[in-house]
Amino acid sequence: MTVVLDVLAGAAGFICVAVAISDLFATVIVPRSVGGPWRPSAVITRNLWRRWREAAMRIPDMERREDTPGVFAPTLMVTLLVFWISAQVIGYGLIFWALRDGIRPPLPNLGSALYFAGTSLLTIGYGDFAPEHLATRALAMLSAVGGLSTFAIVTTFWFQTFGAFQRREAFVVTISERTGAPPSGLEFVKRHIKLGLMDDVEIILRDGQRWIAEVMETHLAYPVLAYFRSSHDDESWIGTIGAMLDASTLLVTTIDLDHRGQAEMTLRIGTHLVRDFTGFFRLPTGDASGVEYDEFVAAYRSLRELGVPLHPLDDAWPAFSATRAKYAVPLDAMARWWRIPPARWVGDRSRIRVHVNVGVPREPDAPVSR
Repeated sequence: MTVVLDVLAGAAGFICVAVAISDLFATVIVPRSVGGPWRPSAVITRNLWRRWREAAMRIPDMERREDTPGVFAPTLMVTLLVFWISAQVIGYGLIFWALRDGIRPPLPNLGSALYFAGTSLLTIGYGDFAPEHLATRALAMLSAVGGLSTFAIVTTFWFQTFGAFQRREAFVVTISERTGAPPSGLEFVKRHIKLGLMDDVEIILRDGQRWIAEVMETHLAYPVLAYFRSSHDDESWIGTIGAMLDASTLLVTTIDLDHRGQAEMTLRIGTHLVRDFTGFFRLPTGDASGVEYDEFVAAYRSLRELGVPLHPLDDAWPAFSATRAKYAVPLDAMARWWRIPPARWVGDRSRIRVHVNVGVPREPDAPVSR
């Protein structure tokens, strides 16, 4: 019976170590999305974020409630490191317990085996237990290599993550002067019209396409990046993507100027991103809040007041609705899952209430709530 239990303990330990190392490899080392939703790091991330978000919603103070999600991503990175190290300690501890006859003095219990595994993995080496046989010596060296490698790999990963975060946010901050904060595609178009910068729109859209492509590559390869929130109030990378898509939709369907080509390309790559993210992160989708006819008419009239040539309203509205429907649902799912600050036409706008009267040609100061 003892031999059978030792074999089971050794097998369980091997599985623990293999799961930890494979999850670390898939999460940190492989520069693309691999594995499925049942990888330990994916399960930890989804469940921890769900609980974290629910806890944040119960905070009565508005400022603290908005700041709490910003702490999640750094906490998640530390949590994953603790998981990878702990899983290896438990795994090696079970194997050492199965091979306890090769350690002197003999390990008295499983707790001592875990202690010896921890000191070996962390290369502390107090010397109160020492491997005596070839198998236990090799295992002790292997655990030490695993521990050092884990810390080195994760530390490098942290620096890479922060670098990608800074590149993402540099564009978010730069474009916010053009889209407003919270970002708005309508505001993007209006500011360029008012300042006579419509010739710059194609350049901005090309830069936006490169930025969207980089976000798609980095955030799908290293999903923890998606949980890093923007450093500035009322700004978000998801809201920026929504603003770029909405601005492109207006340029394609409503505004009668020669910017259709770059706007079409922005729509394609942006729609590609939101659909890929919704599938990869397994986000719950429902009916998007959408843009109602009254909101569109208000936006249309505000553009007409600026003297920009527009397509007829009866043609623009169906084209706008059909084009936006291609990305509205996945974009809304992203905005709700990551709880971005309320933005015009994007995500949960229940805290922003404005009544729009179609008979009075005025622009709403904020999105109409649903």
